[in-house]
Amino acid sequence: MIPVLLLGLFLSNTVSAQQRLTLKEALNYAVQNSVKVRKAKLDIDGGKYKTEEIRAQALPQITGNAGLTYNPIIGKLVADLGDGTAKSIKLGQNWNSSAGIQLSQQLFNQTVFTGLQAARSSEEYYRLTSQLTEEQIIELVANNYYQVLVNRQQLNVLDTNIKNVKTVEKIIVTQYQNGLAKKIDVDRIKVNLANLQTQRDQTLNAITQLENQLKFSMGMPVSTDINLPKTELTEVTKLPQFTDSISLDNRTEVKILDTQDKLYWLQRKAYVSEYYPSLALTGNYTYSSQSGGFDFLKSNPSAIAFGASSVGLTLKVPIFNGFLTRSKIRQADVDIQKAKEDRRESTNALNMAYENAKIQLRNSLATINAQKQNAELADEIYRSTQNNYNNGLANLTDLLDTENALTQAQNSYNQALLNYKIAEIQLIKSNGNIKSLL
Repeated sequence: MIPVLLLGLFLSNTVSAQQRLTLKEALNYAVQNSVKVRKAKLDIDGGKYKTEEIRAQALPQITGNAGLTYNPIIGKLVADLGDGTAKSIKLGQNWNSSAGIQLSQQLFNQTVFTGLQAARSSEEYYRLTSQLTEEQIIELVANNYYQVLVNRQQLNVLDTNIKNVKTVEKIIVTQYQNGLAKKIDVDRIKVNLANLQTQRDQTLNAITQLENQLKFSMGMPVSTDINLPKTELTEVTKLPQFTDSISLDNRTEVKILDTQDKLYWLQRKAYVSEYYPSLALTGNYTYSSQSGGFDFLKSNPSAIAFGASSVGLTLKVPIFNGFLTRSKIRQADVDIQKAKEDRRESTNALNMAYENAKIQLRNSLATINAQKQNAELADEIYRSTQNNYNNGLANLTDLLDTENALTQAQNSYNQALLNYKIAEIQLIKSNGNIKSLL
């Protein structure tokens, strides 16, 4: 078996050569190359970066600043000297420059801390969503795979019937040439053969479309020529083991609902935390210089330079915001209640899918057994009628009717087999084991 990574490269670079593709190879290829799966995995990376973004709010915030100001006209301060005279004093220099650094560190901010919890839960949510996407792709590709196989089985049925009708046509044409058959019989067999050929062309086109759909769902270039082994569509003889109920704890859909519930509660907690005060440590240092000429932070006889620093605590206490926080909390409560309803509906839907899969499997197996016997009987009747026709004991109408009955029985058997395979996939998915197909 070709390793999956090499298989993807091999198939994507090969157009002219037809490649044999088993179900497991198709599923593994899809898991690695499907656009939806790749985007879901990118969401996981995005969730990690979102956590880093929120974590940054809890880390020290350091900023630097610098400024340069030119004062063409400097204001003055007039001072009364007390002896009836006054003197003006210039307030500054023509050039002022400064550079500094500021620090802020959250000591207590419940909103930020709750956001960190929510971010970590979001990472889990994206991971589960990626897992669910993989499971959905596996289900889709498996269904498409079996549809292609069943349609190819139907094509084989048509090819066999065309071969049989051509044999009858040769006999009728020979009989007509010898005066033993009517021209209308020749025309009827030719019409029947033309109809079968039209059905074959339509089935062949349908197979091409289904193969393209399969390759698209896998993330494979549509131009790749593939060949699906017939052995992948095996006969069914007995039902798998059923249980009265299933445990939903290992279903990815339920795990996602659990994570969503946690996120809703954390969102509510974040809104409640807006009532809490916040405390932050602040500090800054600034170095300034004033000079009569352009001199950015340089020391010269005419420049006056000095530094300043401060350290403090900033306490913010929310008092009243027009009931904004209360409205947010009530909206969060509504979201939590809606999530409970979603869980109830989803749980019921998952149980329904399991029960329906069991019913479909039973019905499909019964149909398979019945149609298999029906097809065998129809084939026996057809061969007997064909022999009678060759010996002049049956008319052409009887032969064509039995040929149509045989075709219908064989197609019904193939369709029942497809329905069984699709229901089998649903049952495996209901048990949370869809990845076992890999």
